[in-house]
Amino acid sequence: MSAGERAKAKAEQIVGKTVRKAAHAVHKEALAAKGAALEARGRARGTKEQTKGAFKR
Repeated sequence: MSAGERAKAKAEQIVGKTVRKAAHAVHKEALAAKGAALEARGRARGTKEQTKGAFKR
């Protein structure tokens, strides 16, 4: 897993979590769902990169 891809995945997770929590605080459920989707996409990207790295060994 390249450092750049790992950073992108982690950044998406952090931004998504922040957006989700802030949206819940102000009762914006649609925005909270978008934040949760962004967080999940970051987790999926990280998992994908880890899997690619496992097969290269």
